[in-house]
Amino acid sequence: MAKFLVAVLLFSIAAAAYAAGKGQPADPIAPVILGVTGILFFAVLGRFGARTLGQPSVLGELLMGVILGNLGYLFAVDFLLVLREGPAIFDMVDLTLSGAPLEQAADEALGHKNALIILSILQGPGGAELTQVAHAVDVFSRYGVIFLLFLVGLETSIKEMREVGVESLRVAVLGVVLPFAFGFMAARLLMPELSVNVDLFVAATLGATSIGITARVLKDLGKARSHEAHIILGAAVIDDVLGLIMLAIVSGIIISGGFEPFNAIKTVTLASVFLLTAFIAGPRFLRVTINVVDRLDIVEAKMFISFLFVMALAWFANLVGLATIIGAFAAGVILHDGYFHQWGDIKEHQFTIRDLISPLEVILVPIFFVLMGIQVKLETFFNWHVIFMGCGLIIAAMIGKLLSGLGAARGTSRWAVGMGMVPRGEVGLIFASIGKSLHVLSDALFSALVLMIIVTTLVTPPLLKITLKKVPRQN
Repeated sequence: MAKFLVAVLLFSIAAAAYAAGKGQPADPIAPVILGVTGILFFAVLGRFGARTLGQPSVLGELLMGVILGNLGYLFAVDFLLVLREGPAIFDMVDLTLSGAPLEQAADEALGHKNALIILSILQGPGGAELTQVAHAVDVFSRYGVIFLLFLVGLETSIKEMREVGVESLRVAVLGVVLPFAFGFMAARLLMPELSVNVDLFVAATLGATSIGITARVLKDLGKARSHEAHIILGAAVIDDVLGLIMLAIVSGIIISGGFEPFNAIKTVTLASVFLLTAFIAGPRFLRVTINVVDRLDIVEAKMFISFLFVMALAWFANLVGLATIIGAFAAGVILHDGYFHQWGDIKEHQFTIRDLISPLEVILVPIFFVLMGIQVKLETFFNWHVIFMGCGLIIAAMIGKLLSGLGAARGTSRWAVGMGMVPRGEVGLIFASIGKSLHVLSDALFSALVLMIIVTTLVTPPLLKITLKKVPRQN
């Protein structure tokens, strides 16, 4: 019965999406509502399936996107084809607005074969609505990433970073440097035809870590308070910061046009100035702004200030040539409920900042993961070179993180610590998506990186359980 209901729902949404693309709705925003809701619906299905199988939610959402995107390609579903080629379509529009002929812009952005398919869709009935929906889904997904990193920042503090200890610092540094080095070497050996900029971005993506998956396994095994867990979780705090700084540096080098000492120094300087300014001026800005809105209800104040602050820092980060998620993460680290003491004891506040922002993340982040999955082109794996490249990146990613466990002291389960750093999850996917938006990663390389992310996310729970068997259970 349940399968029947799901089948009916899928059929209804497919039919509605088709009607949205072919019909002429009275309200021009209706196709956007339908498209975004449809993506979210499939995200929920993916999350449900993953949780049923005991896997992380992000994996279910990503795989649902992969299934949708490739079925859409196989059966020529206009809506899914447009989402699948979204970034290239936006580039085509930019080239057209710059004065290039439409056909030439399409060939340059999409390639001749895809250009013919996409132009026939966009120039046909409902083409304008499909473009509108694709753009809306892209915008919502970008908001989702910003809120995701903001919430990660909320769970991080300068005080925690000071208290995690020397072991966690060593593990974190090794956990970023070694995968970066192995990733760069793998990219050079497996893809010598690519530029150094591409190699750098691939290496930076391999340095990412998603601690949420490891934290869940530790909790399920009753070992969240073990010495190994403290090292892993502490290292993850530093790892996030180092990874984002590395992303900022690599992105800056790519945007500036090449790997030159001056550009590298300029990028590091800009990143340092931005972070220093954010941590010095940010608290002052918050105090002044909160005083201005002190007549608002506490829920209104927390929502308005949080939204304003994260968007302001995200924008300033982009202004100085950094990724918007750098600003979002910094906003989360700086902001906390203590700023809202004018509304009484913060322990008695009905809602925390996280409570109020989480609903936005719950709705918007799955859209991002499904969209990234839709843009994974499985047909690129029909090339043995791509498969070989993906396997090489998986090996480099696994070895680099496993060796980070050597940063732990003797007497500690170093294999468990290293395995806890392996999963890339949502963080690696965000890095890969930025590379795609910067036109650094080709479709084949993006798909290979997503394969690496999926494999490292899948293998961590069972292997971590094995390596933790000899670690005493904590009550």
